[in-house]
Amino acid sequence: MSDQLASRLISLVVPFYNEGEGVEGFYHAILPVLDSVQDISFEVVCVDDGSRDDTLEKLVAIAGRDARFSVIELSRNFGKEAALTAGIDAASGDAVIPIDADLQDPPELIPAMIREWRQGADVVLARRVNRMSDSFLKRKSAELFYRFHNRLSDIQIPDNVGDFRLMDRSAVDALKRLPERQRFMKGLFAWIGFRTATVGYTRALRAVGKTKFSGYRLWNFALEGITSFSTAPLKVWTYFGGLGALAAFIYASFIVIRTVIYGIDIPGYASLLVVVLFLGSLQLISVGLLGEYIGRIYVESKQRPIYLVRRHHGKPLSGD
Repeated sequence: MSDQLASRLISLVVPFYNEGEGVEGFYHAILPVLDSVQDISFEVVCVDDGSRDDTLEKLVAIAGRDARFSVIELSRNFGKEAALTAGIDAASGDAVIPIDADLQDPPELIPAMIREWRQGADVVLARRVNRMSDSFLKRKSAELFYRFHNRLSDIQIPDNVGDFRLMDRSAVDALKRLPERQRFMKGLFAWIGFRTATVGYTRALRAVGKTKFSGYRLWNFALEGITSFSTAPLKVWTYFGGLGALAAFIYASFIVIRTVIYGIDIPGYASLLVVVLFLGSLQLISVGLLGEYIGRIYVESKQRPIYLVRRHHGKPLSGD
């Protein structure tokens, strides 16, 4: 197997958004890895996702002095999932490794991932065995998301595994066949399957800058993941409706029986108000959930491109 994989090309795909402070740090951190693996050549596909600082200028400067680096400049900020898709679409390597620019995904793990690939794995996952660098709230919310998602969906997302992974060209080509516009990449990565190996690492602190994911964006991201790969939230309202109807029937029977035995009683406005508000709240939640799915249908039906490229910098990309 190693003979077949000799002198192969590996593409690193790196999304950047307002990472100007960390561009040079990332470059110097990745250089030793690019030079350390025998019989492997690298290309680094950097995707500038509409940065408003000097990220693009610094990336273009690196591409000008190192031919292994190329830059895709998107026309505006499309979001990380779209930027990641743009990089994967453009990558021409026999294997592709998405990696974040903040160095929380350690580049030093790449040789171990390549070894697993050489031994026959189509996908090599990088799993966080220690997330103490993250806050307690972030760790617990991530744990709850993975548990909740995997209970609802037939597609199981490995816990504590992000976008950092190695994918063989066969897996990349399969991923590129998935056409949806609203993309939850962790789910898409899991959906394609393929023979998978795992290597562990300890998650480091961000080298520079701040996370782009606020609590509100993380909530929307989790909602995106659940609605992308499961219709269980829609089905559950059938059961809520059935239970509500059963409770209403039992309560109505009780009222009839009590009236027959004790006569007409003065109705309780407080209990009536509670029931009306409770049922009204359930209806609003169910309508909102329906709206979430209908909104996805609306976005997909317009068939807009996932991203738009303004310009390429550096060597031509054969994946375009």
